[in-house]
Parts: sequence; C-alpha cells; structure tokens
Amino acid sequence: ESEPPKLSAREITMSTSLPLSQINLAKVSDEIVRPDYDRSRVKVGIVHVGVGGFFRSHEAFYTDQLMQSVDASQWGICGVGLREADRKMAAVLKKQDFLYTLIVRHPGGMIENRVIGSLVDFILGCDDPQAVIDRMSSPDTKIVSMTITEGGYNLNSDTGEFDFSNAEALHDLENPSQPKLVFGYLTAALRKRRDNGLPGFTVQSCDNIQHNGNLTRKMVLGFAHRQDPELAKWIENEVGFPNAMVDRITPVTTQADIKYLEDEFGVQDEWPVTCEPFCQWVVEDSFSNGRPQWEQAGAQFVADVTPYETMKLRLLNAGHSVLGILGSIYGHKTIDECVSDMLFAKYLRNFMDLEATPTLDAVEGIDLAAYKDSLIERFGNPNIKDNLARICLESSSKLPVFLIPTITANLRSGGSIKYAALVIATWCFYSDQGVDQHGKQLEITDQLKDALHESAKGTSEDKRSFLKLKSVFGELAANERFAQAYAEMIDRVYANQDVAVPMRKVMQDTD
Repeated sequence: ESEPPKLSAREITMSTSLPLSQINLAKVSDEIVRPDYDRSRVKVGIVHVGVGGFFRSHEAFYTDQLMQSVDASQWGICGVGLREADRKMAAVLKKQDFLYTLIVRHPGGMIENRVIGSLVDFILGCDDPQAVIDRMSSPDTKIVSMTITEGGYNLNSDTGEFDFSNAEALHDLENPSQPKLVFGYLTAALRKRRDNGLPGFTVQSCDNIQHNGNLTRKMVLGFAHRQDPELAKWIENEVGFPNAMVDRITPVTTQADIKYLEDEFGVQDEWPVTCEPFCQWVVEDSFSNGRPQWEQAGAQFVADVTPYETMKLRLLNAGHSVLGILGSIYGHKTIDECVSDMLFAKYLRNFMDLEATPTLDAVEGIDLAAYKDSLIERFGNPNIKDNLARICLESSSKLPVFLIPTITANLRSGGSIKYAALVIATWCFYSDQGVDQHGKQLEITDQLKDALHESAKGTSEDKRSFLKLKSVFGELAANERFAQAYAEMIDRVYANQDVAVPMRKVMQDTD
C-alpha cells in the first residue's frame, strides 16, 4: 500500500486536526521531526518510574535520539506511575500510543518540534502492583530509572537513613507483593529476579540530588535489609546505582503549548512538553546489566560525576531557588521575568560569584565563568516561561540540597553568607505570610508547608524560630555567625515593604 499523502501544516489546520497517534504519525507535517525507526520492533529494556515533563524532555529524548541513529530497539521505555495522581498521564499517553511532542524553544524565537517515540508502554502501579513488579523483573529489563523528586526518597533528614516511620514504608514491609513506595517495588522485583536466576538491573536516578545513585543505593539497601537481609546482600553485590547529573529546564506544560501545536500544525497532543535547547547528562559508567550507548546521543560517561553535579546543584539549582523565593515575594511570576530585572540578575550573579563558586572544585572541561554566563542566558530565555511557583514547590526538600551545603561550606571557610542568608530570611517571610509584598496569595506546594508556617510564625518572638526546624536546616540555628546574619536579614525583610531594599543593601555591603 502507498503511504497516505503528506499535508502541509496549513492544510491540516484548515481541515480536521489530527489526534497524535501511531496511525496518524505518517500524516503529520514534515515540519515536525518524527521517529524514523519501526516502533513495533521496540522492546522494553528500561522501566522508568515518575513520568513527568523532565523525564520526557531528557532521558526519553536521549533514548529517542539514539534510536534515530542506530538500532537500539532493545531499549524502549515503559513508564510507571505509582500514584493516583499519575492516572491522567497514563490515560493521555495510552490514547496517543505513548507518543508526545517535544517543543524546544530557543532564546531567539526559533522553535523545534519533535515527536518522541522511545516510550512504548505505561503501567499504573496503584491499579496493578504485580504488573509493575513483573515488568521490572522481566529478563528484557536492564535498567529501572526514576524521577521521583527530592521528596520521594523517604529519607529521615535527622538520621540520614531510610524513614521507617512512614506509614507506606511500614505497609511495604508487611505486604511485599502490594508495595506503595518505589523502594518496595524495587525490592520485590529484585527478589523475583534473584529467585529466577536473573542478574540485577541497574537502578538509575535522574533526580537533582547530589550523589543521587549513592542515596538511591542507601535507601534501597536500608529497606531491603529490614525486609529480607539475605536479599539485601545480593542487591549489594549485584545491582549498580550510578550517580548522574541531569540538566534541562522544563517548565510545566500549559494550554498555550497544546494550542500552539494545534494552531500551527493541526496536531492534537493532549500533553506535549516544552523545554530549552540546552541538555546535559553526565553519568558514572557503572551499570550492572548493560546500557544504551547514550553517548552517541550526547550523554557524557565519566568515572566520577561529583564535580559536575556539585557545580550544577550549587549554581543552576540554587540559582533557581534564589530567583524563585526572592522573585515570588517581589511579585515576579517567571524566571525570565526575574532575569530581565537587572537587580535580580546582578544579585544572582553576585551569589554565584561570591558564595557558590568558592565552594566548588575545578571541573574538567568546564570554564566556570562561561558556565555562569550560559546560566544567565538560559534563565533569561523569554520563550521558556518557567513559573516561580514550580521553582519553589517542595523547597523544604530542595534547599537542603541546593543551598544549605553552600552556606555550610562558607561557614567552614569564613566565606560570604549574606546572599544566602537573605534568601532563607525571605523564605521565612514567604512561609509565614503566604502572600507577596503586594498582598497577593502565593501558590505554595510543600509537604512541610504547615511545619514551615508554624516555625516561621514564631519569628516575632524568636528570630531563629524558622531555623530551628531541624529536618530542613539541621544545626544552622546553633551556628552563631549564620544566626546573626540571618537575624539581620529577618529585620530587613520584615521592616521593608519591598524586598528589593534588602537585596540592594546586601550588594552594597559586599561591593
């Protein structure tokens, strides 16, 4: 049979729009890049837990790009959602044959559009836990990767160990075949592989956490040891947990993104992904059961990822939080709006130069000054409307990873702490008041929202009240140098109706 005739984007738009699906893929305009490999031949070799925008702009993109250039048909991806909240994503992707459009927006206005085909299945664990365990334990599965956010690792921040006070963790210990947490699933699947004489899969974290592989290993072994000590020994010997640094700014999908594809190309994609052109993935090459040749798609494999991940966490991720918290109180809405404000751009660069950079080791192949220049350019991309509410969500998990290690390092070395202290003081105001300086309600999403609010509310009686939330700040409240700098910033933030005033004062003090 001959292929259906190709229609131009204008012809499609003027006629009936095409729902994105495998059968309609051949009819989509050539202005959109489409998979040129046979998706019917693709087998699942990777199971990914936590199918959100970042995974779809990053790991799935790298895998799709690899499949476009070589035969990597054994490395298809099966997405997994463990929560009821994942149901909508599961339904949309299934309806679209697991296809979606990646919209890459360049600073100059150019837009690249690409249909990603590397995702070939999706399972909802909350509906069928055994189906997830079976997929993970299949002989074809070589890697289980995950993006579960900083808060998903079930870490007791006081002890640094797996948190067995979590009701879901206790459930998983007693119900190994009906888990709720990802660690219960991983343990159940690895037990089945061991019992079936199969090698362990690699567990690949793709979250913005320093030493994410080491943390994942610690949490898996902590849970497995409590549930089945012999299995824990097997996992320790047989399963790889490579550390990785991941980077691609990926804002939340909006209705405008959906409308853009329909208006411009006549394509109905119910959940596309928008991202910036920059993309980076630095991975330790310590896989236990084979891996895709992602380096052919631009990934970098190294012996030690530590310098790269520290650089990224303390510059990019911390920089996002600096802009997110200060900008939210000021009344800005997006990251690019903050960077277009010269006061915020200068404050961010000073924070990077004076407080973050001195805590970093040299990074092979990286010019730190050029890297910081590129961050400012990326943050300022006017076509990536990264909402500050997204940047600030779950700050109680982010700041202990992104910002507080920089404060701690500078306290040890005698370095500057004022820029970060103002951010923490502003976060206190943010958590206390719940509104910006114009009285407009803030959209606050944080597992510790109530605890943060209660601690911040006590600031009028005790300036260190917010810092005494040890699950977030550790022992910072007991450090006199930081506590004094923080108290000074609390006075400035609460005394002024404009956060720009203390920002200017900090910069004047350090000029």
